[in-house]
Amino acid sequence: MTASAHTPTSGPVWQADQGDGTYRNPVLNADWSDPDAIRVDDDYYLTASSFGRAPGLPVLHSRDLVNWRLIGHALDRLEPAESFAAPRHDCGVWAPSIRHHDGRFWIFWGDPDTGVYQVNAPDPRGPWTRPHLLKAGKGLIDPCPLWDEDGSAYLVHAWAKSRAGVKNRLTGHRMSPDGTTLLDEGTLIVDADAIPGWFTLEGPKLHRRDGWFWILAPAGGVETGWQGALRSRDFFGPYEHRTVLAQGRTDVNGPHQGAWVDTPAGEDWFLHFQQRGAYGRVVHLQPMEWGEDGWPVMGDRGEPVASYRKPKAEPQPPEAPATDDGFPGGRFGRQWSWTANPAPGWTTAHGGDGLWLTCHRTADAHDLRRLPNVLVQRLPAEEFTVTVGLSLHSEVPGAKAGLAVLGDAFGWIGLERTADGTRLVHRFADIATERERDAEPPRDAPDGRAHLRIEVSRGARCRFLTNTGAGWHPSGPVFAATPWRWVGALLGLFATAPEGQGAPGHAEFKNFRTEGAS
Repeated sequence: MTASAHTPTSGPVWQADQGDGTYRNPVLNADWSDPDAIRVDDDYYLTASSFGRAPGLPVLHSRDLVNWRLIGHALDRLEPAESFAAPRHDCGVWAPSIRHHDGRFWIFWGDPDTGVYQVNAPDPRGPWTRPHLLKAGKGLIDPCPLWDEDGSAYLVHAWAKSRAGVKNRLTGHRMSPDGTTLLDEGTLIVDADAIPGWFTLEGPKLHRRDGWFWILAPAGGVETGWQGALRSRDFFGPYEHRTVLAQGRTDVNGPHQGAWVDTPAGEDWFLHFQQRGAYGRVVHLQPMEWGEDGWPVMGDRGEPVASYRKPKAEPQPPEAPATDDGFPGGRFGRQWSWTANPAPGWTTAHGGDGLWLTCHRTADAHDLRRLPNVLVQRLPAEEFTVTVGLSLHSEVPGAKAGLAVLGDAFGWIGLERTADGTRLVHRFADIATERERDAEPPRDAPDGRAHLRIEVSRGARCRFLTNTGAGWHPSGPVFAATPWRWVGALLGLFATAPEGQGAPGHAEFKNFRTEGAS
């Protein structure tokens, strides 16, 4: 047997807090797409796009803007439920905004096919209300509310050309203070076609400061754009504009939409994302000041910083959103979501540790991209190793289960039941093909169990390995992970069986671990 190419090391996969009063970017080195954040007293809360996964609308908590923990989700199931019974990977929850008003937390988001929704809760850990459709229509994206000091409420949103036929413009509404009704038909408040050189203006975040209405919004495209600021004395305009953060001499391409937050110490900071291919949209933290001319200055004179002193706050232990899972009591952690709205019976309850996934009977077993019952989480860093134990308990020929890297292309390694026993299999499908094929000839797995490993190196290059008790055995060629249209690649666990009658059995996963690579 051949040894692993590199050895996992203990400790967090990625640590933004450098332990000396400074941090390095990204502060969230995973696909927390389209982040928005707020401060409530001494606590910060962040949400992000979750697209077609359920549960959706993750809610993260921090005390210093550097160390973050995932504390829950605001959306149990996507609406309308029947539209998300099957995977729609680049649809669903786009670019949410989180706010705190009248003792409640509010999250607004746009579904590009349905309209603008909101949910609210007295506590960010829930329970959250069911989604309320505030404005129906196609192409309505990136909404953000504002409750003004005089009791007025407003909403701004952008447009998706793929659905609405228009983009590069922002529409504003007056809104009822309870966030349930828009009070007018909407007004074009910013037409970026009239701003020389600006295109694809989107992701607006609405604020009030010193008598101005402020809209912080990116333009120029996700990978090639910049962060803009717009201001007006009146919500409906006209708005002045300025570029306040751009790639410049750095390697942080398209510094894109995010959140301005202030601190109890009187500092200002800006969270935004950077598109990194298969790794998705990672989150950076920039220092921010207000210049003598009243405009914000972000980063190092308008360019992103690679590292910086931490925000002034009580010392916090280094932390990042969880990735490991021992599946205590047969339950999976908050870091996991399904690729569609879940259905009863996808997991099997039991008294011990380890996750029992039912071998879900389906005609789409040869294409993981079409399966709703894949349990997924984000790639946690540029370089890491993930390991999990698997045993397959099924007598159905064709039943299979495994560990996958899932995007427009996918690869997986795992176990498959045949008429003669169980075998190790390694399969993949590229973007252009609909059916998986073998990356290496199958091998016997007499005990029906194996340890599975994927080593991910820079460029999201994935090396698959198996261990049935005699050491790690590399399998097949290196696989280059790919993103979805808007979503980074995902790590996935799945179990399937061909269509038919009778009990399909289950797969048991144990000790899911991600580790840094030496």
